[in-house]
Amino acid sequence: MYGGRDPKASVPVQQSFDWAHGVVLYGASLETETTFAIIGREGVMEINLMSIQDFLAIPMGKYIQNNIDFARGLKKPPLIFGVNYFLKDKNDKFVNEVQDKHVWVKWMELRIHGDVDAITCPTGQIPRYDDLVKLFKQVLGKMYSKDDYVKQFTIRVPENLAKIERVEKYHSQNVPNSPQIVNDMLEATRKRLNEAREKLGDYISPFEFIV
Repeated sequence: MYGGRDPKASVPVQQSFDWAHGVVLYGASLETETTFAIIGREGVMEINLMSIQDFLAIPMGKYIQNNIDFARGLKKPPLIFGVNYFLKDKNDKFVNEVQDKHVWVKWMELRIHGDVDAITCPTGQIPRYDDLVKLFKQVLGKMYSKDDYVKQFTIRVPENLAKIERVEKYHSQNVPNSPQIVNDMLEATRKRLNEAREKLGDYISPFEFIV
């Protein structure tokens, strides 16, 4: 699980397409909004590779490559998930409640065991509405509306494209030995986002991705 404080772009929970995709898009692209306690300024988006770069004793590019290489040869690599409990709406209000993270974790557990399906979107695989209705009832004892689902899992194309540009800029300036797969994965994600944008617009409801 890779998670940052992202108020604008990333959905609350998503699964990567494969191991390398998860390492790059959720780990090496991890971006978090600073609080005043961190750098004396709030609301600044800052890259922090895997939330560990301040503690690395080897070059960042080597660390990324080591993570990618870890799963080579494994018949069944671990699943990778990106989580974001800090997504906000246009009124600057959180779209998640504090307790909702219990549902996201339970959904990840179900995915690991192959007990639920997922919807494929440009940035990864997201939960199905019907599965979340059941989980919110079972885990938190509350109703889960379609409106909540749309608010939380709409793919925000402009914000995600802007994030890709920031990540690319960061790697070009700060990770001179960044593996080529980082650029390749970011470009592939940009292409998927732009293709979805052409068909469905800037803000795409998760229901639009159901085949």
